[in-house]
Amino acid sequence: MILVVGGAGYIGSHTAKQLLKAGHEMVVFDNLSRGHREMVLGGRFVEGNVLDRGALQATFEQHPIDAVMHFAALTAVGESVSDPQSYYRNNVTGTLNLLDAMREHDVDRLVFSSSAAVYGNPDRIPISEEHAKQPVNPYGRTKWMMEQILADYAQAYGLRSISLRYFNAAGSDPEGDIGEWHDPETHLIPIVLEAALGDRPRIEIFGTDYDTPDGTCIRDYIHVVDLAEAHLLALEYLAAGGDGGALNLGTGEGHSVREVIDACQKVSGKEIPVLEGPRRPGDPPALIADPSRAREELRWEAKHPRLEEIVRTAWAWMTRNSLRMPRPEGRG
Repeated sequence: MILVVGGAGYIGSHTAKQLLKAGHEMVVFDNLSRGHREMVLGGRFVEGNVLDRGALQATFEQHPIDAVMHFAALTAVGESVSDPQSYYRNNVTGTLNLLDAMREHDVDRLVFSSSAAVYGNPDRIPISEEHAKQPVNPYGRTKWMMEQILADYAQAYGLRSISLRYFNAAGSDPEGDIGEWHDPETHLIPIVLEAALGDRPRIEIFGTDYDTPDGTCIRDYIHVVDLAEAHLLALEYLAAGGDGGALNLGTGEGHSVREVIDACQKVSGKEIPVLEGPRRPGDPPALIADPSRAREELRWEAKHPRLEEIVRTAWAWMTRNSLRMPRPEGRG
């Protein structure tokens, strides 16, 4: 049985759906502070917080857990700068609580959600796993801290883990059962599509003078279903005795902010008002993954790499569910 911690959130819920489709038994553990109960499509559900050691212990005692997938992190970069205490407490202390419960119940396999934020402002593109780890915000530092802790736990306690360093997760379940639903929304594609829906007055481009072909930031957008598939392959890799470590998850291709806006306009058929503004501090010009190690070790390949396809699944979800999703308050 797989314990999916944070399985009511965006990436966790899509991975949980893939686990169900693959025939796995699972328990979803989530405090619903950022996730949604409606996104949990099956298995058993436990409402609990990783900061509650008793709730974690009870979950392991009541269910025959064989392996863990851990998604329960706070992830907003700006919020991590303004409220680092919450990020270090949830993302580090909470994960240590989870590791304690795993050790006490002899569970030695973990798939951990890491982030490309561990690299900070990269020195070269594409970014391989060997690139220097120089996170520039508390969120990225919490992820890099946990990767180092997991390496120490592997050496001392035999914990086997794979840290998956996501680049820009995007899109929604192509079958329309679940999707991206944040409050507030911080991801570019749904923000642009909110403008297409009329829920935002405009979309603001933060910086048009970067050293990129069109002057705007470039990012590697990976479909959430491809991310979910990588988690299942990582689980199988560990079950087969594979070594742990860290792997990049991206397509190896980048798209600029302007290209994202153009794709959203094409898919939605809507004209999207744009306001050009100054750069935001700390935004690198480009973040593009070198995913070759994941291809080699997990036999993983992004099956939905086209930007328009990613946007189309996000647009289908948002237009179907816009009435129940929180409305932006004029944010641009």
